[in-house]
Amino acid sequence: MKKLIFVRHGRAEDPSPEFSDFQRSLTPKGKSIVKQMAQKLAEEEKNQGIYITSPAFRALETAIIFGEISGIKPENIVLDSNLYYKMSFRYLQNLLSKTANEIDSIVLFGHNPSFSEIPDLLCKEGCDFLPKCGIAGISFNLKKWSEIDQGSGKLEYFLKPEKVL
Repeated sequence: MKKLIFVRHGRAEDPSPEFSDFQRSLTPKGKSIVKQMAQKLAEEEKNQGIYITSPAFRALETAIIFGEISGIKPENIVLDSNLYYKMSFRYLQNLLSKTANEIDSIVLFGHNPSFSEIPDLLCKEGCDFLPKCGIAGISFNLKKWSEIDQGSGKLEYFLKPEKVL
């Protein structure tokens, strides 16, 4: 059994001429919600496997906060610039094909629209729009990451901040 968990970054500062989109940080309220959602995920998933995040600051901050709650050290969080620039279903398949099959769970931290579109493609029954700090947990009754394809997953849970907090 394999599991992908998609986490969209928390609420970030508004765009500003002072900072690039890549540099935007979480707001204080965003950080508070991220901590609460990280706790919800820790209750849902005892073994979260590996963390892979977009290097955009708001996504990295989200991953670090989730890691603090779940015991994942910042130095063990994998940065992947393609989760910011070129995230696509094809790229996800490429990423997964390079993942050791001994790993059963991957938590991905990133951005919309891809973090709504890709879970929707993966789930047989589809998946809703992923709001800021939303979490979609998708399981696959497969032994190899390379076998994951469109419609091969089952949505195990879909956590929205406004529904669970």
